[in-house]
Amino acid sequence: MLSFARLETLPRAAKLAILIASDSLMAAVAVWFAVLLRAGGIPVLPWLYVAIVTVLVMLLVPTVAIACGYYRLVLRFPTPTLVARSVLVSGICGSILGALGWYGGTTPMSALGLGAVFALVLFSELVLSRTFARYLLTENGVRRIATVVAIYGAGAAGQQLAAMLRRTAEYHPVLFLDDAPSLYGRMLEGLPVLAPNDAKLFDQLQSKGVQQIYLAIPSLKATRRREILESLGTLPFHVRSVPGLPELMSGDAKLDQLAEISIEDLLGRDPVPPIPGLLEKCIRGKGVLITGGGGSIGSELCRQVLALQPRELVVLERSEIALYHIEQELLTLAGALGGATGLSFQLGSVTDAPRLQGIFAEFDIDTVYHAAAYKHVPIVEHNPAEGLRNNALGTWKLARAAATAGVGHFVLISTDKAVRPTNVMGATKRVSELIVQALAEEHPESVFSMVRFGNVLGSSGSVVPRFRKQIETGGPITLTHQEVTRFFMTIPEAVQLVIQAGAMARGGEVFVLDMGEPVKILDLATKMVRLSGLTVRDSANPQGNITIEVTGLRPGEKLYEELLIGADISGTEHPRILRAQERKADWKRLEEELQSLDIAMREGIGAAVDVRELLARWVTGYGAR
Repeated sequence: MLSFARLETLPRAAKLAILIASDSLMAAVAVWFAVLLRAGGIPVLPWLYVAIVTVLVMLLVPTVAIACGYYRLVLRFPTPTLVARSVLVSGICGSILGALGWYGGTTPMSALGLGAVFALVLFSELVLSRTFARYLLTENGVRRIATVVAIYGAGAAGQQLAAMLRRTAEYHPVLFLDDAPSLYGRMLEGLPVLAPNDAKLFDQLQSKGVQQIYLAIPSLKATRRREILESLGTLPFHVRSVPGLPELMSGDAKLDQLAEISIEDLLGRDPVPPIPGLLEKCIRGKGVLITGGGGSIGSELCRQVLALQPRELVVLERSEIALYHIEQELLTLAGALGGATGLSFQLGSVTDAPRLQGIFAEFDIDTVYHAAAYKHVPIVEHNPAEGLRNNALGTWKLARAAATAGVGHFVLISTDKAVRPTNVMGATKRVSELIVQALAEEHPESVFSMVRFGNVLGSSGSVVPRFRKQIETGGPITLTHQEVTRFFMTIPEAVQLVIQAGAMARGGEVFVLDMGEPVKILDLATKMVRLSGLTVRDSANPQGNITIEVTGLRPGEKLYEELLIGADISGTEHPRILRAQERKADWKRLEEELQSLDIAMREGIGAAVDVRELLARWVTGYGAR
């Protein structure tokens, strides 16, 4: 016997034949049921008359249905069009039958009554038969292979998404979740709307067989999106985010390109609009140099700076492949912007003083954003001399070359790890800050400043992609300590604030970005597991999917990061940028030691230099170990 699931695999012609045959049989039943109701009993009629009427009606209904395009509708999907076409087919067939009855000699009222009853019975048969068939097909066939989905958001976007999902065999939407109380208990697109804060929500979702929850609220603010994800994080369902509806409708994205919940969603906050005057002050129509332009921060600096239309953008990068990638991207972006900006891509290191002098001599540089640095704490910890050479000596050589060239603004990209550092990387960045602060006093004609912030989301080495990869491979998630906390910010927001902070500088300031609340990394890992539809395996839940293993703090790693060294802090015209005044170093003494260190490094005796001892002497709070 042919199963309902196998009907899906039949050729279209075979499916059409089955529908026509079933509609013909229903037409025969409908006409004699209508006669029975009108006559008030079983009438005595010649068999030839019965046969002729039956055959005519069985031919009439499919013919009218084909003419009305009734069989072009997809049976699996309940749509308003199906009901409307059923009304149309039934009404036409009832009218024709009534007209034939009148022509055959019955009274006009009897003919009208017969046609009306026949139309009502036929309409009921058509709708009920297709509803029943759809139920059998989905329950016994499609649903067994489809992902059962709940949609968060019953607005226009959610309803369009539900309609799209119904047209695929891969997804089966069963309900909406929405915050609007006025929608609770209603049916939209044939799906019930439930309250996301209902105490019995888990039981309701489980009873419907829900496997995944899709967010379909494209206009949602970041803070509200985070609140929703935190509430869904307590449920054992895979939460994903669909592409924007414009991308779906245009064909640029497909429904199977569902995105995992990003860290930006988990930690996001509502953006503060930039101050246009600050964004453009040091960039529009000027020559701009960006060091480390192929890195996470440097590449975003390149994008945003280019969009602000500088006269010239010079990108300095020591990695050939990184420089190639940012070159291709910026050339494309420049073309889309009209190509008014001159672009130059320079392969080289900030530790190469002659190379830097050549760049400043060739290009008329007004503004420097110094993002080049070694930043991975464990790697720099094991290679302290190279960390000191690149981060501290590189900053010294670049800043000195910039001052000699008379640049207008020099902005150092610093880090929260420079505050009371416990590792070599943080200490070398603090030395970089001291160098820039000192040069600000030595060269007041150039405005030197620093911008300090914490972790940026999506940067190389970030815990987020590592956690996601560990979850995808079944775990375990490795965590250095249960109490580790970090500040996080998106790369675009950080860069936008860096540009604005640099424009506010008067010389020697440390600008500190408002990073929001610190995030406990253990909580972050737990949320990522839950939003992947999995559970954490621990003593309280031995049947969980993913374990979290504590490996111990890495060399030089801190439990908590800070953004300020002292208490001399003040606000600025931007609500997320603070200005700090901190202790400065004795420039003559510092420069003498930098020169001696540079000579030692160039002569190949740098390995004998006790880097940690030097850093302990220069950086308050950093102790030699």
